[in-house]
Amino acid sequence: MPEPATEESARIAHLWSGGWIAAWIVGAVVWGLIIWVIIFHRRRSTALPTQTRYNLPIEVLYIIAPFIIVVVFFYFTARDESKIVELPDNPDQTINVVGRQWSWSFNYVDGDVYEAGTPGQPPTLYLPVGQTVLFELTSPDTIHSFWVPGFLFKMDVIPGRVNKFAITPNKEGTFAGKCAELCGFDHSRMLFNVAVVSPQAYEAHLAELRAKGQTGQLPRGILPGDPLEPAEASITEGSTS
Repeated sequence: MPEPATEESARIAHLWSGGWIAAWIVGAVVWGLIIWVIIFHRRRSTALPTQTRYNLPIEVLYIIAPFIIVVVFFYFTARDESKIVELPDNPDQTINVVGRQWSWSFNYVDGDVYEAGTPGQPPTLYLPVGQTVLFELTSPDTIHSFWVPGFLFKMDVIPGRVNKFAITPNKEGTFAGKCAELCGFDHSRMLFNVAVVSPQAYEAHLAELRAKGQTGQLPRGILPGDPLEPAEASITEGSTS
């Protein structure tokens, strides 16, 4: 497992570890019973052993034990998932991530600048350490999935809707990102990097984008000059070129 790099990923790692511990315990019990039966009930003669049916206590155990396991897994998963996808009322930064065949665009909403990549030139997403960032995920073409393994989190990017989540990076560094949903010919090259930097370095990067002329916001799903089909108009409604 990657070392958690956000405040939220520690909860995800804890849930993952707890699930594996529970699975190992269940597996140990099952294999223990199998080995016990093999050793103590092995065939000792050619005579058939006494046949028994309808062992009510055993059958009740077969029903209750899996039910308890499912309920426990469901409770902890629902509890942690609801906390992980909870959205802040006042995020420090808002970033629109556009997944498209086959690269990524990043609209820094508060800074009114953008970054765009290609399959041959993966873009870098900058995040300020210690600040809560709200992500708005959109797509103009097909389903993608925004995944940063170092954050222990991913979320689908679906045409016609906006998926949102928020994280607070707590560790500076560079992290690899990729699309985790098979989306077409160049899916394997749909990569990006995430640079978690100090707030000062983050603002300096936004200033660099302004100096390059990358001001304003890309339409949610297309690059400047790309054709916009009428059917896609509802997807990019509210965006500016």
